[in-house]
Amino acid sequence: MASQRLRIATIGQGFMGKAHSNAFRQVKHFFDIPYELELAVLCGRDKPSLNRMAARWDWEDVSTDWRETVARPDIDIVDIAAPNNLHAPIAIAAAKAGKIVWCEKPLAVSPEESRQMVEAARHVRTMTWFNYRRVPAIAFARELVKQDMIGIPYHYRATYLQEWGSDPTRPANWKTDPAQAGSGVLGDLMTHSIDTAMYLNGPIAEVQALQRTFAANRHVDDATLALVRFENGSVGSFEATRYATGAKNRNAFELHGANGAIRFNLEDLNRLEFVDATEARNLQGPRNILVTGPDHPYWTNYWKPAHIIGYEHTFISAVADFLLAMALDEPFQPDFEDAHRVQLVVDAIARAAASGGRVAVDRA
Repeated sequence: MASQRLRIATIGQGFMGKAHSNAFRQVKHFFDIPYELELAVLCGRDKPSLNRMAARWDWEDVSTDWRETVARPDIDIVDIAAPNNLHAPIAIAAAKAGKIVWCEKPLAVSPEESRQMVEAARHVRTMTWFNYRRVPAIAFARELVKQDMIGIPYHYRATYLQEWGSDPTRPANWKTDPAQAGSGVLGDLMTHSIDTAMYLNGPIAEVQALQRTFAANRHVDDATLALVRFENGSVGSFEATRYATGAKNRNAFELHGANGAIRFNLEDLNRLEFVDATEARNLQGPRNILVTGPDHPYWTNYWKPAHIIGYEHTFISAVADFLLAMALDEPFQPDFEDAHRVQLVVDAIARAAASGGRVAVDRA
């Protein structure tokens, strides 16, 4: 039987537009999905570079008008990789038009916007690009948690460290413009850390925080630090910064529990450290596991064991998992509701940093 055709419009021609385009081209090379993806329209603001990117990735058409793109009747999926302030209007328009909607993180610039997006998309399928859930080592960490290999959780620590904020030669971009980004590292980096934490350790109940901007005349946070209490009783710390000299993209976490511990660093994304605290004490210590198979997440989809994969594969796996879930009429995560829960934590952290006190995370 012929595969169903799905025509995609991606709105955004930058780094994420490139990552998404690659995933759309590659997914059928690694997964048996019952769909044919057609790259119909690439939408962006800069026509010369838009044309070059469309030619490189073999998009059929280009547009500089997202409203016109969303309204096209031949589009099945609207994929949003635009600046954060455009996520809500594009997603709401696409959902009202009955499209499948995929949106980059953060879902919105406020919980009010993300709540509106959830409501608008009640009757369409959605995905939020928290792609790090599809890192095999992180997916394996979740398996260990579900198998009670960590036991009662005590501490969760997360850092997302980059260094480009202090580079005087780097031109300003929309990520440092509060009108377009909404926030700095809180929305850009810490949202990934929060989603991963809740994926592994459950909801966050309460936060304390501080923020700092180092660059003169910049109006978004360059660094955000937060202390949190999880609903399961464990405690956590989060740090995100663009001023961590020597750290290129150090998205890392640790989870310590009664039965064991896990540690991960995206800069070595094929590996997961695991400690089994139920072993004899004279045998306990970190195991540095190469999560490339056998019997690891996605190991049958890519290469043979010890043949490592990269950042781009997380997007490929996200697309595949979404499409396979849709084909089976099963739920997919993370969807807009999951991302809205992240947005509620982001909002609590921002309010805690402003007030200097503890803030409970809103529930809806």
